[in-house]
Amino acid sequence: MGDEYTRGNRVDVCYEFMFTGIVETTLEVLSALDHAGGRRMVLPRTWDDVKLGESIAVNGCCLTVAHVEEDKLHFDIIHETLNRTNLGLLHPGDKVNIERSLRAGARIDGHFVQGHIDGTGILTHKIATDAEWRLTIEAPEGLSKYLAPKGSISIDGVSLTIAGLHGRILDVALIPTTLEITTLGSRTVGWAFNLECDMIAKQIVTFMELRDSTASGR
Repeated sequence: MGDEYTRGNRVDVCYEFMFTGIVETTLEVLSALDHAGGRRMVLPRTWDDVKLGESIAVNGCCLTVAHVEEDKLHFDIIHETLNRTNLGLLHPGDKVNIERSLRAGARIDGHFVQGHIDGTGILTHKIATDAEWRLTIEAPEGLSKYLAPKGSISIDGVSLTIAGLHGRILDVALIPTTLEITTLGSRTVGWAFNLECDMIAKQIVTFMELRDSTASGR
């Protein structure tokens, strides 16, 4: 689910930007204030060139910079986004995964990610040993058709490969680098991860379903 912001009398929607699922850094939530229209979240400003209206993926969700201070970035999150993501669960002091939007000509290291969260998946089991780090996540029922063994998925904004799949229960394995630069390893059982399924899989499945429904209606 992307987010939207108002510029003058026009509402702009954060749908034209792309990400790769390669997290650049984690930032600590400075404040998260709920209001009638949703939530205003404030993060530290760690880049000098961030501009008003820029899109940044926060836990994989494409958000628009609504206000820029010298040392802070403000984001407005509408209710639709809060209902579909884990951004409403965040409190001051929590850390989030951050990725700025992909620039033309930049190297793509993960997979194409839109920042449109399909739903949240619950962490049901966690293996954390010297030999292996593995997370087991239960995806929402409607997303199982987009999941494939060794397929790509974005989990809280991190591009990962599905290591095991049983219906809508998926496993992902985490390497030390992922544990070091993202929040995934710190999440406890019960955490609701933001999930974005592979955009190519979604387009193919949607096309096939529309084709089949059209053919059956003839």
